[in-house]
Formats: sequence, C-alpha cells, structure tokens
Amino acid sequence: MKKKAIIISIKGYNLSIKEKMLIKNEKPWGLILFKRNIKSLSQVVKLIKKIRTSSNDSKLPIMIDEEGETVSRLSKIINNNFSQKFFGDIYKYNPKVALIIYKNYINNLTITLKKIGININTVPVLDVVRKKTHKIIGNRSFSNDPQVVKKLGQICVKQYKSNKLGTVIKHIPGHGCASFDSHLETPKVKLNSKDLNEIDFFPFKANPSQFAMTAHILYSAIDKKNVATFSKKIISQIIRKKIGFKGILISDDISMKALKHDLVTNAKKSLIAGCNIVLYCAGNYKDSYKLLKEVPFIDKFTTKKTSEFYKFLR
Repeated sequence: MKKKAIIISIKGYNLSIKEKMLIKNEKPWGLILFKRNIKSLSQVVKLIKKIRTSSNDSKLPIMIDEEGETVSRLSKIINNNFSQKFFGDIYKYNPKVALIIYKNYINNLTITLKKIGININTVPVLDVVRKKTHKIIGNRSFSNDPQVVKKLGQICVKQYKSNKLGTVIKHIPGHGCASFDSHLETPKVKLNSKDLNEIDFFPFKANPSQFAMTAHILYSAIDKKNVATFSKKIISQIIRKKIGFKGILISDDISMKALKHDLVTNAKKSLIAGCNIVLYCAGNYKDSYKLLKEVPFIDKFTTKKTSEFYKFLR
C-alpha cells in the first residue's frame, strides 16, 4: 500500500485541477474536510467522489470533525447541537437512559456521514475537564469525572464500529489539564505523572479506537523539551505502553501555533517521535505539495493497520 504518511486538506467547495493531480500523483494517506469544503449535501457527496476517483482508492480515508455543538463541520446540512457534555450530564443523572439516547444519536449521525461518504469521524474527545481547563475544550468533554469520560468514550467508539465507521480518540494523552489553547500557543503542564495517570491518561486506557490524535502539550514532568507530538518518551512510554494504545497514531494539526518549527520540520519531528501519520489542516496547496514531497511513505505497521481498517469497512 503506497501511501504518504500525511492527511491533507483542500481549500474550497470544489477540487481544483492542481489538488486533483496532487492527490493522484502524491498519494496522501487520507483527507480531512472542514466547513470551507461543505456547502450542501449534493455538493459534498460530489466532492468526495472526485477526491476518491482522483486517488484511485474507493476507501480513501475521508475524515471530519463532527463532534456536535461548537465543533460541527456539517452545520449547513444538519443541526447537530448536542455536545459531549450534554450526554455526560444525562449519564450522571441516569446512565441507562443516557446510553439509549447517546447510541441513538450516534446511529442517526452515522447514517448521514455514510451517505456523504465520510468513513472516519474524529470523535470522541476524551479530555477530562479540570478547574483550569481552557474553554477550547469546554463542552467538548463529556465530564470532569474520568470514569464517565472513559465509559462514554468506549460506548462512542463501539457504536461507531457497529456502524462501520472509524473514530479518532483525542487529544491523547489528555488536553484537559492544559489552561492554554494549543491552536494559539504551547500549553505547558507541570502536573506529576501520578496525577496525570489517574485523571488525564485514564479515559484513553482500554479504548478500542483504531485511531488516536496527539496533544500538542508539553508535560514537563515527563519530557521537559518536547510536546507530546514530538516526544519519543511520551509516545513510547505513555501512549503506547502505559495507556496501551495499539492503533494508528495521528498528530494534531501540524500548522497549529503550539508547534514552533516550519511545517516540514513539524511533520518530520512528529514522525520521528512515533506518530504514524501527520495531519495538515490549513489546505494551502503549496504547503500540501511541499509536505507530500518530504514525508515518507507509511511504514509496515501503518500499512498493516490501514489494510485492517479497509477490511473493517466492508
């Protein structure tokens, strides 16, 4: 499986000739869509068909952030005003009712996602709300209770799997401990490993998601120099060993300001540290081209896991 270790994005509602040739010739692992790419149901269905035709891959991973409420890329098509906190609050009041409502919500949403042609949704957010959690997480989290976050995260992934869609648990190993927005600057967390393990790392453990997305956060008690995305120590010892994540690890967006290098360096540092695939969300053609020329093809592990995902989609 000859694919480059990157997920790219595009600029608008239509695939430009340059973007079409880039996808055809350079073989990105997948593509992520944003609001800027979605005008109507028929438009986005046509767009995805063109993307997959260009890639010569009928199962090309097409991702979206459709968390609900504040993070809804499909707002021009559906009214998804339900946050993860909404389901977490119901769960604390009545777990049985909450699970019925949540599973029904996921079943309905996945019908729409599959109709559109999307095969991976970047949910659930498994960050635990703390006293100083930045508002960028806020209602995107299920709860301030790690047990609730873990339980609903597992339910979410399993329900998506039953509907033959992939999920991306995020932001591993936990963004709730950060008081800054990694889109704008580098959050630095001084909490000790024991505290992080009991609260922030906990919801990610024993989650069966095929994919996970890293946090661009500096956990200084574990690695003083590198954010998780760049940290061999955090990826190997925490994400892979302590948390036990066995799937494909995707970096958060390498164009975020938490990362201080140029895009190519950000991509290479992520892959060297242990990310399997990097994510580029800005949609700039020149940068996508440059990145696709510089990043390597996916390794054997990622090739195997990708093949397993393609079989799962049948």
